[in-house]
Amino acid sequence: MRPIVACSNVTKSYGRHEAVRGLDLMLEERTIYGLLGRNGAGKTTLLNMIVGSLFPDSGVIEVGGIRLRAGETPAQVCYIREKNLYPGSAKVIDVLQMASAFHPNWDWDYARELLQAFRLNPAKKIRQLSRGMESLVGNIVGLASRAPLTIFDEPVLGLDVLMRERFYRALVEDWADHPRTILFSTHLIDEIAKVVEKVYILEAGTMLLHDEVDRLHTQAHLFRGTKESVSAAAANKRILYKETYGGGMLAAVYDSIGERERATAAKLGVSIEGLPLQKFFTYLIEGGESGV
Repeated sequence: MRPIVACSNVTKSYGRHEAVRGLDLMLEERTIYGLLGRNGAGKTTLLNMIVGSLFPDSGVIEVGGIRLRAGETPAQVCYIREKNLYPGSAKVIDVLQMASAFHPNWDWDYARELLQAFRLNPAKKIRQLSRGMESLVGNIVGLASRAPLTIFDEPVLGLDVLMRERFYRALVEDWADHPRTILFSTHLIDEIAKVVEKVYILEAGTMLLHDEVDRLHTQAHLFRGTKESVSAAAANKRILYKETYGGGMLAAVYDSIGERERATAAKLGVSIEGLPLQKFFTYLIEGGESGV
């Protein structure tokens, strides 16, 4: 599949602060992605460049095979920002009507179905909504737009567990019937792991890792044992993070582990456990900071 977004060696600075540094990213058609990183990692700056709200200091961004130039906004993109800029006096239905004018694939029947599923009153004014309900308005716009490229920046802020699950389920079910490229920007890796197919992990403006979620599940491991035994068992493996405590050591490893290697580790007294993805994310960031 050809890429719908291609970023090559993209850099963006604010004064002396490099928000994005020499970054490469490629999004294929009909795929759901996660863009993961802490607050301040450069996620929102990158998204604003992809949708044309910012222009990179250097590098190339192509959307739909067309190179973006200063002041240009790519067509057929729906970007749901973390902080929506809807007029406070506008009603929910007004926001949806405005959004429908900008998205040729807009589905009104689906938008009304989502209003019911999320228990949103279309006559309510934006200023009367809670933070979570305001997030849901944006999420309805993103889903009903059916845009070929849809970007959600922290889409579940303020939502309770039930509404988060309802949103993820609606997205996956609709994507199955209407495949397009969807990009989630978030720090909640465990939650979106069941939704996204591939992830990019960003830290301090650089890309630490990009891979398929299935590989993260199968290749993220935690080794525990003595310093000597862990060092021996994890030799020639990609170590993301290591920590010593007394005579012991733990090491976060991102690599395939064969049965023979597991047997060798067991003989050395080293335990090997699977890593929850949120813990993997933490070890990856901490390892990057410490230079492991």
